[in-house]
Amino acid sequence: MTSPTRTSPASRSAARERDTRIRADAADLGLAARTPRVGRTALTFIVLAAGLVVMTIVSASLGQLIIPFDQVLGSVFNKIGLHWLDGPSRAFGEEALWNVRFPRIVMAIVVGAALGVAGALMQGVFGNPLAEPGTVGVSSGAAVGASCSILMGWDFLGALTTPALAFACGLFTTLSVYLLARRDGRTEVVTLILTGVAVNAVAGALISFCTFAAPTSARDQIVFWQMGSFNGSRWNQVALVAPMCVVGVIAVQFMARRLDLLALGEKPARHLGVNVERLRFRSMLVVALLVSSAVAFCGIIAFVGLVVPHLLRIIIGPGHRALLPASALGGALLLTIADFAARTTIRFADLPIGMLTSLVGGPFFFWLLRRSRSKSGGWA
Repeated sequence: MTSPTRTSPASRSAARERDTRIRADAADLGLAARTPRVGRTALTFIVLAAGLVVMTIVSASLGQLIIPFDQVLGSVFNKIGLHWLDGPSRAFGEEALWNVRFPRIVMAIVVGAALGVAGALMQGVFGNPLAEPGTVGVSSGAAVGASCSILMGWDFLGALTTPALAFACGLFTTLSVYLLARRDGRTEVVTLILTGVAVNAVAGALISFCTFAAPTSARDQIVFWQMGSFNGSRWNQVALVAPMCVVGVIAVQFMARRLDLLALGEKPARHLGVNVERLRFRSMLVVALLVSSAVAFCGIIAFVGLVVPHLLRIIIGPGHRALLPASALGGALLLTIADFAARTTIRFADLPIGMLTSLVGGPFFFWLLRRSRSKSGGWA
């Protein structure tokens, strides 16, 4: 019979010191998560919320048909039974607000919030400020589904066929990335990223084939879908997208504490009771739900999930209890501004919103790379 393994007093002392240090770091991180620069955080939330309200009113008011701000507010008040202000006085003003502009604005708010939260979640799980939802292939997978639907002319679900296939393929692609990267019941961040790169490459090839094989009209649809747009958004579409995005945004709040612990590193997080693999899988599932829902009707909108969470992390700190809801507000505000610019920059034209976000996100991504390089002292 073998005698039980005994640890030396020095080893036990070192283990206790390591445990104490990890718990102290976790306590510090938890305190930072509860009070992350309190004054600045509160001010950030106020500015984001106020900016979103102001941009909603401005976007509803301005366009080819100009409706005064007070009449926009009057129309909203009248809808909820408060006759405080007069509604639109111009012909078709009410119809323009409630059938064209408000559905589009609400869709931009919902999609922006979903993409912002998804980006914050990906950066938290991957521990990398350069991570964004497209890393795991959800956007490219959705584009494959939409492209195939447009190419084949499928309409078994009517007008919902293309969005439904985009949603399903986005979920399927994300699940495929996770399963391909999983080995011996575990996944690693580097493996997930490299698998995502490979899957994105395959998806890009399939999209290129669909674009090549499609007739002219279908080819234009495929290209325009990939550029992203809120043009044509309707209340029935908002009713399908909003519940899934709201559920996803609420679900991530229950992950905030574990994401804060994961920021200490995988081993310390496991030591503190976090099931890292389960957290990673659930996070990717929520990201797939949020992004697939967001892009199903409006197409691919790049860089929102990269720009918004990283900027807010710089402003309010890394605590996810504040960062996640702030990212929702920030993403909603950014896309509301981008949609307003898409409608009004060129008269009688509706610019692709994905093009505008890429124009902003591309230079920001380059700045982020240079900032990361200067902080680390090199690319390695």
